[in-house]
Amino acid sequence: MSSHLNIVLPWGVRRTGLPLLSMRCPDCRSESATTGDGRFRVNANGKLLDVWLLVRCTSCDRTHKLTVHDRAPVRSLDPADLDGYHISDPDLVASTLLDPQLARRNRFTLDWSGAWRLDVSSPWLDEPWPVDVEVEFEDPVPLRPERLIAQGLGLSRSEVLRRVKSDVPLRRPTTTGFAFTVMPTVVPKE
Repeated sequence: MSSHLNIVLPWGVRRTGLPLLSMRCPDCRSESATTGDGRFRVNANGKLLDVWLLVRCTSCDRTHKLTVHDRAPVRSLDPADLDGYHISDPDLVASTLLDPQLARRNRFTLDWSGAWRLDVSSPWLDEPWPVDVEVEFEDPVPLRPERLIAQGLGLSRSEVLRRVKSDVPLRRPTTTGFAFTVMPTVVPKE
């Protein structure tokens, strides 16, 4: 009976930049926009504020406003957030853009192509079989586990489906952390 401890290797999905926005431009009909440097616009009307996140079309450079707050009483906003809106704080731009309610309210989706990376820990080939891996998401990047695992392990997706055991569906996108086990290659008997 083996008494080895199963080691769990940590992987991380990290954002490398802000994702593009998939939304149709009314001028050129392009379907992609960017936050660029990330700027807010704040407009006061008496004791009410409007706050917008400004985005630009990637084709014609037209600026669009995404509503963050509409006619909100000044006192209802967190003072730190209000200061962040005025100085266009990059962390506040990122957290605002990644808020699913903003996307729903302004009718856009996020295009994460090229805006994330997979950080893989130590080489897994030296570990005893089976190999356990835990994947942690820094931001809600929608990825199919089979593609992520194939990239991280350097295996084909069909081999991933044969050798990987997980509680999450491997072919359905996820935005939250999950764990999986890689089974050893089965060598056919001669």
